[in-house]
Amino acid sequence: MSEERHQQRQQRVKERVDARVAAAQDERGIVIVFTGNGKGKTTAAFGTATRAVGHGKKVGVIQFIKGTWPNGERNLLEPLGVEFQVMATGFTWETQNRETDTAACVEVWQYAQRMLRDPSLDMVLLDELTYMVAYDYLPLASVLEALRNRPVSQTVIITGRGCHRDIMELADTVSELRPVKHAFEAGVKAQMGIDY
Repeated sequence: MSEERHQQRQQRVKERVDARVAAAQDERGIVIVFTGNGKGKTTAAFGTATRAVGHGKKVGVIQFIKGTWPNGERNLLEPLGVEFQVMATGFTWETQNRETDTAACVEVWQYAQRMLRDPSLDMVLLDELTYMVAYDYLPLASVLEALRNRPVSQTVIITGRGCHRDIMELADTVSELRPVKHAFEAGVKAQMGIDY
């Protein structure tokens, strides 16, 4: 391809991108969902939260499911002023007790509801929320109401497999991570600093 043709093509691309940027003028918080069976949902969410903190934004984190694991993200972000509220029971397949898991979920959901009403929070990360809805530990209606009634400038990130279609419909951005290959399937142990 000649240099002139390359420049013409790139100019057309630039014009399309510039037009889309010019058209996107709405300024408000958004709902982002990272779902699917692939690895990286929480990693993507925490990457976005870290970016927000790096820009001076105020972030709150609610963690369902992974409450008992060491947490590198918490080690980094909590000293920078990020509030973490963690469901204390950890993995529900370890506890195998619906009553205590539901109670722990409802308890941490109270913190989430507070955060979702707090206009000083620019971002709230609801890590592994999708399981709480799927297992019927939290009523879907309560989650949707909290998301709809949050401060207009607040962004919310939701992670987890099998996100309910009503949450995905409400969301502004949905990314589905698809597994291609995972080291764990080849017998490689989960590693601190890489997997958690």
